[in-house]
Amino acid sequence: MSETITLKEVAERAGVSRSAVSRTFTDGASVSEKMRRKVQKAASDLGYAPNALASSLTTGRTHLIGLVSNNFHNPVFLEVFDLFTRGLQERGLRPLLVNLTDETNPAQSLRMLRQYNVDGVVVASSTLTPEFARAFREAGMPVVHSFGRHSSSPQVNVVGIDNVECGRMAARELLQRQYRRVAFLGGPETATSTQDRLKGFLDEISQAKRLPGKPLEVGYSFADAYSFDAGREEMLRLLNDKPAEAYFCGDDVLSIGALSAVRGKGLRVPEDIGLIGLNDMEMAGWENISLTTIRQPIQQIVSSSIELIVAMLDEPERYPEARLFPCSVVQRDTLVSRS
Repeated sequence: MSETITLKEVAERAGVSRSAVSRTFTDGASVSEKMRRKVQKAASDLGYAPNALASSLTTGRTHLIGLVSNNFHNPVFLEVFDLFTRGLQERGLRPLLVNLTDETNPAQSLRMLRQYNVDGVVVASSTLTPEFARAFREAGMPVVHSFGRHSSSPQVNVVGIDNVECGRMAARELLQRQYRRVAFLGGPETATSTQDRLKGFLDEISQAKRLPGKPLEVGYSFADAYSFDAGREEMLRLLNDKPAEAYFCGDDVLSIGALSAVRGKGLRVPEDIGLIGLNDMEMAGWENISLTTIRQPIQQIVSSSIELIVAMLDEPERYPEARLFPCSVVQRDTLVSRS
């Protein structure tokens, strides 16, 4: 047997024409069920697998899905990429991972993906602006923005969480533990996720200030990136002034960087400074970290995103929708116990 089985050999084995074999392995092509079974058996006996690139020349479909992100310094996206790549491959699609860490121009990203003739695009980022996803849609590409900014009237498909409500949840959690001097330590100030989490946090604190009781103090600051080093650097700066009693760090990786800074200064968590994060990535549950955090349902978001992009491949003019998933607080050891 030759190392590479050809379409001609399959046709001879099945006793059919080469065009019949080609139609069998072409999505949507007309072929009888009897013919299909005969060709598939011959292909299986010979160990033949159709050439995906050659097939794309016939069908005009590459089955490539651009998986676009810019959060490669954040360990949570290892989980995101794992779920996306496995989920797409299970659907017969091939992910093309695109790193836009330093990219600010949607047009440049669009040109790059057009070179590969992708069938669709998933923008998997909470920091890329909505213009990126809109640029792909305006170019006629099926697109889903995962972890994007929620909108009641989206211009593209958006799957994610209510970041404003997450900010409120974090504030309520700190207030219930009787912290009176609280602060938000966010990611990049330009990121919509940072802006929305801060808004919810400040809104909830503002409402609490109107109630009788001890006065509340609130502050906020931003790290340069959603990364361990950025979170640690910003917390070290804060510790040199008058730090808050507790911080809502707008991401687990920022929280872990902040935790390192606090402990590095000889302070205790949660006795001296409390911390709450967001995501509930695997590392947050490690025994030496044990981070109290807000769980983002990453697996459901990824699965829903894949479902939408697959639907759009068959129905490109499908009307955009927003899918929102609820979050929940995971109690661990970086906040004092509820009073």
